[in-house]
Amino acid sequence: MYFYMPTKIYCESNCVRNHAKDLSTLGKKALIVTGRRSSKENGSLADIQDALSKEGISYEIFDRIEENPSIETVMEARDFGNESGADFVIGIGGGSPLDAAKAISLMMKQIDKTEDYLYEKGSDDAYPVVSVPTTCGTGSEATPYAILTIHRKRTKSSISHRIFPVLALCDPNYLKNLPPSVLASTSIDALGHFMESYINNNATFYSKMLCKEGMHLWSSVKDVLLGKPACDADYESLLNASTLAGMAISHTGTSLPHGLSYYPTYETGVPHGKAVGSFLPAYLRAAKNYQSEILSLLNFPDTDAFTSYVNQVLGSVMISDDLKKAAVNGMLSNQGKLANCPFPVDEDVMWGMFE
Repeated sequence: MYFYMPTKIYCESNCVRNHAKDLSTLGKKALIVTGRRSSKENGSLADIQDALSKEGISYEIFDRIEENPSIETVMEARDFGNESGADFVIGIGGGSPLDAAKAISLMMKQIDKTEDYLYEKGSDDAYPVVSVPTTCGTGSEATPYAILTIHRKRTKSSISHRIFPVLALCDPNYLKNLPPSVLASTSIDALGHFMESYINNNATFYSKMLCKEGMHLWSSVKDVLLGKPACDADYESLLNASTLAGMAISHTGTSLPHGLSYYPTYETGVPHGKAVGSFLPAYLRAAKNYQSEILSLLNFPDTDAFTSYVNQVLGSVMISDDLKKAAVNGMLSNQGKLANCPFPVDEDVMWGMFE
């Protein structure tokens, strides 16, 4: 049995302001890593700036992180951070800035390494990372993973190094600014993390404990994704569920839905959570030994009801036959994802994931 979670996590209203003192121990100058707009609009960037100023910590802002960040962007930010003299990194946003911040912190510390080091074995020594999530799906604030886009391979993959944030400041108020489609897509991503961690060869008593509590919590607010007005407690539940899901996959990894999702996301721009969600009903149908327990935890009467719910939340995802074939062939050679899957997978099973 094994459990490891080195990240100090706070989840509460006004979280950044309440725990500004924790930032003072991490370094003398921060590199803030974020996207172009959302952190400015939801107030998270201003909160971090105020907290750093209060503690007398200087900072620079790199706000050019794109959705599904690329290796090239990480290296650009690495150079910017080192030139500015930063000695810790703060990621603000959804999974893209949070994952990028981890990779950037690694490469800032590994100053003599090229981009190839991201996918090579070696030291995980990195500058401290702080995560400030503003969506409720990736769980990156509680994982060591950093998923980057590899353009030369036309896909996404986590770097070879494990970089846990030292601190996560999670404020449910930031979710209130999300468009409904983003709230839905990211929340379904969290659901995917729970299901793929639970239906997984690496699952343990501890990881299942996280999944069980997390799926129960997620289920209690799932109607919000269908348009039910959300209260403060609902946003807190969605964010806590996302963090629990991150803790779970940090011990088990993900499986078929995540591996397959990278193909429509890269080739056709389908949002990550929506792409993952499109494969969850088929994954549950294939995992026959797990169906009753998963459905009970999520409070669905049967797989048809679950499928109907996912389709209603996300809408359809159109995938061409050529892209399906590429995904099937790619996944059949993806030994990491196949090893995590607890039921036999052949070409027929893989094609069935698109039904």
